[in-house]
Amino acid sequence: MESRVAIERADEAAALFGEIDGNASRIESLLSVRLHPQSDGIAIEGEEEAVSRAEAVVRRLLEIQRSGEAVTGQIVSYLAETALDGSVEQVEGYSPDCICVTAKGRPIKGKTRGQIEFVKAIAACDVTFAIGPAGTGKTFLSVAMAVNAFRNKQVARIILTRPAVEAGEKLGFLPGDLQSKVDPYMRPLYDALHELMGGETYQKHMEKGAIEVSPLAYMRGRTLDDAFIILDEAQNTTPEQMKMFLTRLGFRSRMVVTGDITQIDLPPDRHSGLKDARRVLHDVPGLRFVELTERDVVRNPLVQSIIRAYDRHSH
Repeated sequence: MESRVAIERADEAAALFGEIDGNASRIESLLSVRLHPQSDGIAIEGEEEAVSRAEAVVRRLLEIQRSGEAVTGQIVSYLAETALDGSVEQVEGYSPDCICVTAKGRPIKGKTRGQIEFVKAIAACDVTFAIGPAGTGKTFLSVAMAVNAFRNKQVARIILTRPAVEAGEKLGFLPGDLQSKVDPYMRPLYDALHELMGGETYQKHMEKGAIEVSPLAYMRGRTLDDAFIILDEAQNTTPEQMKMFLTRLGFRSRMVVTGDITQIDLPPDRHSGLKDARRVLHDVPGLRFVELTERDVVRNPLVQSIIRAYDRHSH
């Protein structure tokens, strides 16, 4: 069977196919079809079902390309694998809705079905949990939503926190005062804020107290009103710490809790507060748990393969 997808300009097919036809090769390999660029379209050859899937993927990629987004190998692989998992109508990726714009003008959008679900959950719920592997955008999307809420004056403060749990090293061996010892744990949060707000704006809000980045222990005894609060690396909390954090929620506030339950750095005799929260709170109204998978990884495609290999060997 052969199908054809029309294109508006002759250079669209070349851009879509990628360098040395890398994107086309991914589609052909994953969906068992052949793609042929033509002056006014892209011809797709193969079995009927395979052609239908590939056509849906190519059309979605053209939409993404025409919206101004770069068509990367990661999104090509994601859409092709999504098409393999279900009907062609389920081919999704790259939300048209901009969450936030970085200091350099780059729009931040959900790039996978899981990411889009996560962003929608944050917008709809007072407390959202995101559980998934590294590279799925949990931290960055959370901070982007916080910055968006802050810019729109929906909240007066952004509070970012992490448990200061050593991953095989002790805080006491790090040089400097307590803040210097804690800063390495907060670095991913600082980096996300810096990219989204710009160094000068971020520093100004930090000095005014409108943005706070601090260890989880500093949350005890506080009530957090008018704030967007993010608990990152939550797999390294204890159940007691998780309960303490969640009960800080005040009026007109929103909480996001993120973590990867496959990378717990707690001692063997301590239970993860994130795993415990999923068990205890799964049916509490107003809360939402979003499960992200290796399919939602938006780093180097090799990261997906690494995660899958570890998953296979852990079972």
